[in-house]
Amino acid sequence: MPTINVQLFEGRTIEQKRAFVKAVTEATVATLGSSAESVDIIIEDVKRENWATGGKLWSDV
Repeated sequence: MPTINVQLFEGRTIEQKRAFVKAVTEATVATLGSSAESVDIIIEDVKRENWATGGKLWSDV
């Protein structure tokens, strides 16, 4: 039972999230041979002020 955790900057639409989880589920089934019903995907929306790369907050970029 694969569980996939994804962190994204907040702001994606529900339509984008639906398309994303569909595509990731299909890719997981194709590559791991699991059933679609066994694939769990957890999307975590993260504010840009709570994510940094290279010592800089994304909210400052």
